Amino acid sequence: MTDLAQTIDLLDRLVAFPTVSADSNIEMIAALAERLEDAGARCDIMLDHGGHKANLFATIGPDAPGGIVLSGHSDVVPVADQPWTSDPFALRHDGQHLFGRGTCDMKGFIACAVAMAPVFADRPLARPIHFAFTHDEEVGCLGARALCAALADRDIRPAMAIIGEPTEMQVIDGHKGCCEYSTHFTGLEGHGSDPDRGVNAVEHAARYVMRLMDLRDRLRARAPQPPAFDPPHTTINVGGLTGGVGHNVIAGRARIDWEMRPVQPGDAQFVHDDLDRFCTTVLLPAMRAIHLGATIDTEVVGEVAGLSPATTNAARDLMVALTGRNDVGTVPFGTEAGLFQALGMSAVVCGPGSIAQAHKADEFIEIAQIDQCLGWLGRLADRACTA
Repeated sequence: MTDLAQTIDLLDRLVAFPTVSADSNIEMIAALAERLEDAGARCDIMLDHGGHKANLFATIGPDAPGGIVLSGHSDVVPVADQPWTSDPFALRHDGQHLFGRGTCDMKGFIACAVAMAPVFADRPLARPIHFAFTHDEEVGCLGARALCAALADRDIRPAMAIIGEPTEMQVIDGHKGCCEYSTHFTGLEGHGSDPDRGVNAVEHAARYVMRLMDLRDRLRARAPQPPAFDPPHTTINVGGLTGGVGHNVIAGRARIDWEMRPVQPGDAQFVHDDLDRFCTTVLLPAMRAIHLGATIDTEVVGEVAGLSPATTNAARDLMVALTGRNDVGTVPFGTEAGLFQALGMSAVVCGPGSIAQAHKADEFIEIAQIDQCLGWLGRLADRACTA
């Protein structure tokens, strides 16, 4: 079995790569590829169009269809303005916990999977073990979308995908979708002493936000029965409203950053249809009565399908056997699992750490969770030796 200390050393190295989504992840991907190649893996680094980001897809075992994907994202959320008590990009130990940005979300799982590569390589695998490490999960699953498209183009068809997001090792077979948008308002600037001579983009954006809040309340009544998620209904969150240049200037531009997490496909269409009507019949006529050039445009940052619970799910059944847990459940947060499911794989989410620690200052993972993850990966190595 892989030594726990070696896995922690690897996590230390991974945390030191400041792979905030706005920045490059290429150095970390290169380090992971080097480690996997040393273990005998066949590695493919896939650069994005700008050459600034990369995915890694690697395989150990026979060159054959099927197999199991161990998947994780390399990017982390920002640390700016968070009250960290230590350097977020330097792993800190306290005997029971490992602190640092990305420790639970989700470099802890990546460290476990890569540390186990020599174990996989030493076994007579009957089916391949694949490693899929992506960029930009936190900003719309951009890397996983590109990776899945590349796998489809190359006719690479793994049978299962295990996404190691932090679930405290609970087996998760369903989660909501995640749709992220930025809605841009263009009005007409002018002197604040005469507001009626301009089109205040911030004010109309505020009316749009109020419509989103109204929709959020109406979505509660659309929750499917029996409920599969907590919360049981589609949710809307407004993450930011920015605009304007000064106290005494009519705001000419504004932007709303918002997200929706559907529990059923019809809810997304319900929201979009309502907002389209509201903009077309209410906001835009009021704006263009003063300035014909006024606009409202919604930018799709990312629309990622949820993981749909299925009666038959080989990945779920495998993870129940490997972890010894049968408390299969669902979660409200999104992952890349739905993209792998859409590619025809059975998919499940299960990994070390707690989502309660993700995205916060002093993010941490329990060392015991790392040890548990290494345990089921070892049992996976044994299982993969049989067809």
